[in-house]
Amino acid sequence: MAKATAKPKKEISMEEALWKSADKLRGSVEPAEYKHVVLSLFFLKFASDKFEAQRQRIIKEGREKFIDNIAFYTKDNVFYLPEESRWSYIMQNAKQDDIALKIDTALYTIEKTNPALRGALPDNYYSRLHIDTAKLASLLDEINKINTDDKENDIIGRVYEYFLGKFALAEGKGKGEFYTPKSIVNLIAEMIEPYDGILYDPCCGSGGMFVQSIQFVEAHQGNKRKVSIYGQEYTNTTYKLAKMNLAIRGISANLGEMAANTFTNDQHKDLKADFIMANPPFNQKEWRADNELTDDPRWNGYEVPPTSNANYGWILNIVSKLSQNGVAGFLLANGALSDGGTELKIRKQLIENNLVEAIIILPRSMFYTTDISVTLWVLNKNKKARTVEQNGNIKKYRNRENEILFMDLRQMGSPFEKKYTELTDDDRKAITDVYHNWQQEGHEETYKNVPEFCFSASKEEVAEKGYTLVPSRYIEFINRDENIDFDTKMKALQSELKDLLIAEEQSKKDLLSVFKELGYEIKL
Repeated sequence: MAKATAKPKKEISMEEALWKSADKLRGSVEPAEYKHVVLSLFFLKFASDKFEAQRQRIIKEGREKFIDNIAFYTKDNVFYLPEESRWSYIMQNAKQDDIALKIDTALYTIEKTNPALRGALPDNYYSRLHIDTAKLASLLDEINKINTDDKENDIIGRVYEYFLGKFALAEGKGKGEFYTPKSIVNLIAEMIEPYDGILYDPCCGSGGMFVQSIQFVEAHQGNKRKVSIYGQEYTNTTYKLAKMNLAIRGISANLGEMAANTFTNDQHKDLKADFIMANPPFNQKEWRADNELTDDPRWNGYEVPPTSNANYGWILNIVSKLSQNGVAGFLLANGALSDGGTELKIRKQLIENNLVEAIIILPRSMFYTTDISVTLWVLNKNKKARTVEQNGNIKKYRNRENEILFMDLRQMGSPFEKKYTELTDDDRKAITDVYHNWQQEGHEETYKNVPEFCFSASKEEVAEKGYTLVPSRYIEFINRDENIDFDTKMKALQSELKDLLIAEEQSKKDLLSVFKELGYEIKL
């Protein structure tokens, strides 16, 4: 019995273990490096736990002679790990002086043995860090306590998200590096429903959009093999992280030949995607030189986006990648809704070209690295009436070319980790029901404008307001000040102010008393 109760004591929450892991690294590496140091070790343990579970499954099935046959692992999306790549081997040697080299060798060997991981794992990374052997051994002990049996799928993203949250000030703010929270990714997936076809993310980060999208498909009895994934990422370490994140889930993806700038080195020039999900860097400055990309085919028929802000560069890149029936859901800072100058000209044309389907303001404090409210844009290349079979269901879409749906979600969401907000399952269902009801035939029965929540505006109404896409310019808001009882309100304020003045007077007396006791009486 003692042995049975020992395991739960050993297994601590992932967040607790990660915090203790970070503690072990203090003074050895910069905070911005923590996630990279921990993630590869975490990956080794995760991959090894899956390997050992598969190994036991093979033995249980009476196929011991195949326990070192790679095919018996890869058929179930499990990586085969040679002896020197297994977590048990790493832990047996954790206190050896050459443990950093052994970790690098383990990562090199597992990548060499599994083609899906080619280019995903760090090369000779731990040897170059020169972390004290005792600290590295202690770090391995903490990671060893993590239970990797996580059913949420994006476990690598969860670790990445944790470090962004803990060290946002050190690395995230001002750089536009945002991990997209799961509730937002789920909302986008539930709205655009990427059941089959090509799914693209031009700034895929750690690959969380892809992982959660595939989870969405599987949760709705779809077939993930019908989804082809294409992505691109600028930062090399994050590019490797994305490859690792997808490979460990058995998700095939084309992330391009290398980490590269989507604007200056497009890895998917001829791609036409059925679905696009993205969270581009907000308000990216100096994203191109004045004389650079001026005749890029992605701006075809539109003004060239200004060098001062990449928001409309991202929008036009997304538009250029949509197939004839393609749908995109992506996030932008709220300023993009009403920017003037060149952005206004582009926005006007997007509206006149019937591409803008929905504009949705999200609640504040949903991101770890910024507390601002941001906008979810939904673009649709085909807003005409049509009938579509989708994941076994027949949907009859009405013509929406003359309409744009505006939604304001700032009164929705629930507290998350004290200072953050997330959209609950019920929130997302309410939002997606409104959106899908508005899209389809018979919407007169199922959709209606709701004050402070949603409004369906005609193109003419949008034109009259100067082509602004700020939802509050269309959604009706109730003036609650008209219903305030002035006398009651003033009496409440009077009572509050009295309490504050009494407290202030008491604090003043206490302070004067302390100084008097110290022999430094203050006479007023």
